[in-house]
Amino acid sequence: MTKFIGIIPARYASTRFPGKPLAELGGKPVIEHVYRRVSQVMDEVVVATDDERIAKVVDDFGGCAIMTSATHPSGTDRVREAMELSGTEADVVINIQGDEPFIDPEQIKTLMKAFDDESVDIATLARKFKPESGFEALFDPNVVKVVMDNNGRALYFSRSIIPYVRGVDWQAWVDKTVFYTHVGIYAYRRAVLKEITCLCRSSLETAESLEQLRWLQNGYTINVGITDAPTIGIDTPADLEAARSYLAGREL
Repeated sequence: MTKFIGIIPARYASTRFPGKPLAELGGKPVIEHVYRRVSQVMDEVVVATDDERIAKVVDDFGGCAIMTSATHPSGTDRVREAMELSGTEADVVINIQGDEPFIDPEQIKTLMKAFDDESVDIATLARKFKPESGFEALFDPNVVKVVMDNNGRALYFSRSIIPYVRGVDWQAWVDKTVFYTHVGIYAYRRAVLKEITCLCRSSLETAESLEQLRWLQNGYTINVGITDAPTIGIDTPADLEAARSYLAGREL
């Protein structure tokens, strides 16, 4: 039986919103919301942080925190160190963003299900883009697009719109084909996580500033599960206010 561990990387330093894992949301810090949601479907969950303040808060609400290096170039590297320090025997590591307080436990289950296929190296999620959101939303380079093969494996991720719809006015593209946008949660087989953190930065990754392109360019397969659940990531104080409004609406 495949064993899983959920690791939540959480840094205090952030250019747009310092200290966001500790920001108050509905009477609890953001990181606690994430931790408790992940714990609904996973028995082994840890927060990987480089900040004592975050570690203390996690300990205070009864969670498990692991102190990691402050010099990691990416969350993936932090997750690998936390995996090794934890002493876990898990076969698969799920990397959950520490700024996603409303992550749906069903999304995590979708990732876990992907590893029923022994050929899967890495798994992630995507959702169908809603045409009513309009072309401008699809054009946003912060909304990463993904295209898959007929078996649900990622062919490419891009900040540009993919696929290109030939012979159609760009304003009508959203009505002519199905687009998928990437949801930034990953799961890796233990050995694969160790391997990908040793890879050099690739040319496609450098061009698009997307770490997952390094993995594709080096021949790893990425299974893409489809989710309909909304996510509200907190990158700015304005995002936090939107999350508070969303939470208040759900409590009514």
